[in-house]
Amino acid sequence: HTSVGGLGDSFYEYLLKAWLMSDKTDTEARKTYDDAIEAIERHLIRKSNGGLTFIGEWKNGHLERKMGHLTCFAGGMFALGADGSPDDKAGHYLQLGAEIAHTCHESYDRTVLKLGPEAFKFDSGLEAVAVRQNEKYYILRPEVIETYWYMWRFTHDPKYRQWGWEAAQAIEKYCRVSGGFSGVKDVYSSNPTYDDVQQSFFLAETLKYLYLLFSSDDLMPLESWVFNTEAHPLPVLHLANLTLPGSQAQR
Repeated sequence: HTSVGGLGDSFYEYLLKAWLMSDKTDTEARKTYDDAIEAIERHLIRKSNGGLTFIGEWKNGHLERKMGHLTCFAGGMFALGADGSPDDKAGHYLQLGAEIAHTCHESYDRTVLKLGPEAFKFDSGLEAVAVRQNEKYYILRPEVIETYWYMWRFTHDPKYRQWGWEAAQAIEKYCRVSGGFSGVKDVYSSNPTYDDVQQSFFLAETLKYLYLLFSSDDLMPLESWVFNTEAHPLPVLHLANLTLPGSQAQR
């Protein structure tokens, strides 16, 4: 089972972010990331009959045409890694990030609540829609909004703020409860039931990325900060022009 979603997502993300945190000096991490992304494009990324670009999952020797909400982070990852791509592919990967962002927005827009399901399929005439009941829930996940933020930072296309605002309004309308916010069990139901859980990542990631989406670029600039999987900011180590104690240059 090969996926860019749960249990595998952070590996690809951290290859890129190790390079960024090193002030782009960790070339081994960058090359490994580029090789991985090339393989993902070759084996997992497809375009649906309706023109939606999605990232499937490889299972038991074939591609399952299903994309998880967790995988939606990859749009932002492709955009973040566009600068520095080999063979002048920066524009290609920025466009790929935009296509993934669009697909994930469609997964939200095609629900009653305008909140995205846990996973959605691209077959049997259905596109970007959950089929199984156990995939129709929304637990306040951040990955789609995370990608909106990265795409906003790199393009300043106002649609990403518009999409983020749509999500914020839907969260406020359908997930707000007396004690905070709760996930909902079926985003296709006009009368959803709560799961009575406020996930910790809702505070650490979902709200943080919404705040950043509507903030100026000089708040946590990407040339100075790298966000880990849980959206904790870590400083870029600007070491290129520094002489460290015990280094060859100092000797």
